[in-house]
Amino acid sequence: MSRIGKLPIVIPAGVNVKIEEGNALTVKGPKGSLSRKLSADMNIAEKDGQIIVERPNDLKRFKALHGLTRTLINNMVVGVTQGYAKTLEINGVGYRAAKAGNKLTLTLGYSHPVEMIDPEGVTSTVDGATKISISGIDKEKVGQYAANIRDKRSPEPYKGKGIKYSTERIRRKVGKTGKK
Repeated sequence: MSRIGKLPIVIPAGVNVKIEEGNALTVKGPKGSLSRKLSADMNIAEKDGQIIVERPNDLKRFKALHGLTRTLINNMVVGVTQGYAKTLEINGVGYRAAKAGNKLTLTLGYSHPVEMIDPEGVTSTVDGATKISISGIDKEKVGQYAANIRDKRSPEPYKGKGIKYSTERIRRKVGKTGKK
């Protein structure tokens, strides 16, 4: 049995979960509403203020879907109650970020500034000129937007210049030594 899949998901107060035909799930909470179509093979049921995900049999495909389905539902419930956030740090001389409306402008040493528009449901804020905070209720969108920003100039191992997650540690390399 899947250790993650068999855990029930507790529905907090103020959250409304609607399971429709074909495993189309809608979760409404204080921060907003999320909906997702999940695999029709899984059995999703709501009992006593909890959501329980069960698989029809022990085929490898269903074992893989079991934990995934439970985690996706849990991420939706957590998203509409607490939300998700990622923090990025910019390191490097002259590297900075600015925010105007929903447009994020990054100056990263290229010949032109890099402009990115916040996706729907995701907001970014700039703290100082070197910290970017990304928040939203959809974990997938928040993580993808943070990864897209990081991709514009990922950190290099010699000086650590670039955009990194605040929790990320850059493995540093020793530079070339001179000839003796």
